[in-house]
Amino acid sequence: MSAPRIVAIGGGHGLATSLDGLRDVAGQLTAVVSVADDGGSSGRLRRELGIIAPGDMRRCLAALTPPGLVRAALDHRFVDGGLSGHPAGNLLLAALLQNTDDPVEAMDAAVEMVGARGRILPASRVRVDLLADTARGVVRGQVAISKSRDIERVHLSPADPPVPPEVLAAIGRADVVVIGPGSLYTSVLAAASPGVCRAIDASAALVVFVANLGPEAGETENYSLGEHVTAVRTHGLDPDVVLADESLPVPPELSSVVVGRRLRVEGGLVHEPGLLAGAVSELVTGVRT
Repeated sequence: MSAPRIVAIGGGHGLATSLDGLRDVAGQLTAVVSVADDGGSSGRLRRELGIIAPGDMRRCLAALTPPGLVRAALDHRFVDGGLSGHPAGNLLLAALLQNTDDPVEAMDAAVEMVGARGRILPASRVRVDLLADTARGVVRGQVAISKSRDIERVHLSPADPPVPPEVLAAIGRADVVVIGPGSLYTSVLAAASPGVCRAIDASAALVVFVANLGPEAGETENYSLGEHVTAVRTHGLDPDVVLADESLPVPPELSSVVVGRRLRVEGGLVHEPGLLAGAVSELVTGVRT
């Protein structure tokens, strides 16, 4: 049986963690990455250079790069002088993005340069801002939204940004689409633009939502597993399977779609890449047999 073609969608540390494991079980691996970050180094480079946010793509690039000096250098963060706060990988991507009008060309060049095992694609060809409708009004910007509560819905500006054709093609060919884990609104759903959601809906792939290990301070404070799934569905994603750590209580109405597996080491606060990849591989094998 051939290894599956996997598309992983999201952003931040959660997507990088997924890729760190999925690279060992995928025949073809494509990351579709949020470019809505407006904080830290990414925010500075966005504002000063007019480029899409590079930080989440850099994390994915490092996750798919073989261990060693190059991988360490991508995540190396300068602490002194004018470069203070910038990871070296962000500056590399900024230079590539400034030398071409096509962000896909830039990311393909970066992948080839460092020998990464997979393809990394931006969820949008253009700069986007993340907005959230909350009980207290509209909040603008990923950083501000991450500190908000009572979020009803997030959306992008522009509302339906252009999705690279390479993203649409990868989703169309995929055997499995993995959504998450990660910060629900500011990473996972920030990557799920209307165009990305339409492509997933039209795909024959198995759609797997990897639930977080628990609520996150701010945007998903006090959320249950059921509330995480409801938010995903509200935003136009209808997963075939919800993959959750076996420790999470499953509400009766989700018993037919939730698959519980051990996804972290004992006492761990984040997903363990190998356990996550093994669970996804098991799901794909089950569908194919």
